[in-house]
Amino acid sequence: MSSIAESVTAAAPRVPIPANGVDYRGKIVLAPMVRSGELPSRLLALKYGADLVWGPETIDRAIIGCQRQVNPRNGCIEFSRMPSNGGRPDIVSKESVIYRLDPVREKGRLIYQMGTASPELAVQAAKIVAADVSGIDVNSGCPKPFSTSGGMGAALLRTPDKLVSILEALVREVGEPFQIGISVKIRILESPEATEALVSRLVRTGITGLTVHCRTTPMRPRERAIRHQLRMVADVCHKAGVACIMNGDVTSRDHGLALMEEFGVDGAMIATSAESNSSCFRSEADGGLAPWRDVVHEYLRFCIESENRLGNTKYLLNMLIPGKNEEFKQAKLSRTYTDSCRRLKFDDLVSQAILLDELLDLDHKWELGPPEGHPRSKAVQNVMANNESAKAAGGDGTRSKATSSVAHKGGPIRTSSFPAPVKAEPEQAAVDPSIPAPMAQKSEVAV
Repeated sequence: MSSIAESVTAAAPRVPIPANGVDYRGKIVLAPMVRSGELPSRLLALKYGADLVWGPETIDRAIIGCQRQVNPRNGCIEFSRMPSNGGRPDIVSKESVIYRLDPVREKGRLIYQMGTASPELAVQAAKIVAADVSGIDVNSGCPKPFSTSGGMGAALLRTPDKLVSILEALVREVGEPFQIGISVKIRILESPEATEALVSRLVRTGITGLTVHCRTTPMRPRERAIRHQLRMVADVCHKAGVACIMNGDVTSRDHGLALMEEFGVDGAMIATSAESNSSCFRSEADGGLAPWRDVVHEYLRFCIESENRLGNTKYLLNMLIPGKNEEFKQAKLSRTYTDSCRRLKFDDLVSQAILLDELLDLDHKWELGPPEGHPRSKAVQNVMANNESAKAAGGDGTRSKATSSVAHKGGPIRTSSFPAPVKAEPEQAAVDPSIPAPMAQKSEVAV
């Protein structure tokens, strides 16, 4: 990283990094991706060397009103709420987990990305999660209609006054009280002059980082990223002391580091390459890309540990498993975690998968029937009979950074093969020694 540091003068200003925030300089990070950025995917990226991970864009109104809970079986923090069911009384409501995080393995490395078009709603939403994350990022780059139709995402690029007011409100009412960083993700505009004018306004709002996706709003992922504005954006950020991360066609850690040096940016964000093989965060010197079976095994393990929704798990399995392989077809047919593990021949995960299928009430879908000599466990029966008893104390919505320790009880998913919770920290989940510890935060980090 020394060569990258040399590309920026030592006299360049730097905005202060909040006590509970992170410095984005010198980092290769996981991009925010809807459906692909849930907890298991983030843990997988961290295992293979990602320095920071962005969660999927979560709309402000979706998180407002959520109840914060600690899952007693794995220590994960879950923000959940009852769905409206579209006003249909004939449908039985079931609590939905809107956002899930691991307070140990993601500690100091998780950035919460928000979709918003209102300073007031942005602040309300951010306060709910601010004590559990290391930064709040505003999405002003998503070009998809579900975001832009509400004035969010890339639509904010056309309403810079509103975007500035959102960032200023978050810095003032969330960033400063919770001592975390506020950042923004944008796309380049049609001309360098328009991009420069926008970035110049954004870096004066008090943000600590800015990510620039090197595509315009009309462009799609299949179109090659254009980087001719990148050095200019980095220069504007650096003059204000704000870190600049690049996004767009970054394929690996080594590629990201090379682009950082070439264009003078502070970090690089990986998106689609991480969907197909998260070991892209590992440098060639450390082994490079891992075989897909190794990656899929670890992904399924994280899914089972975090009790991930099966539909979401299968979504990413379809990307991680090469399409021409027979295992790809087999995995697509699986309707339970147990069948997925059996078909992929991950025998060491079957026992945990069985318990999770029971907990999620998927065991009646087992294609091969219940495993011999494995009746539904009493622990799972208790959880299914009274789901409320499975909720851990965590309070509601907003809380301060300092929290009291929460005692965790055992549950049906925890097995002896899972690492035990660490009791020294409040509300901690199992520590995976294969996930590197976060980099120490310093006042001066190599650029």
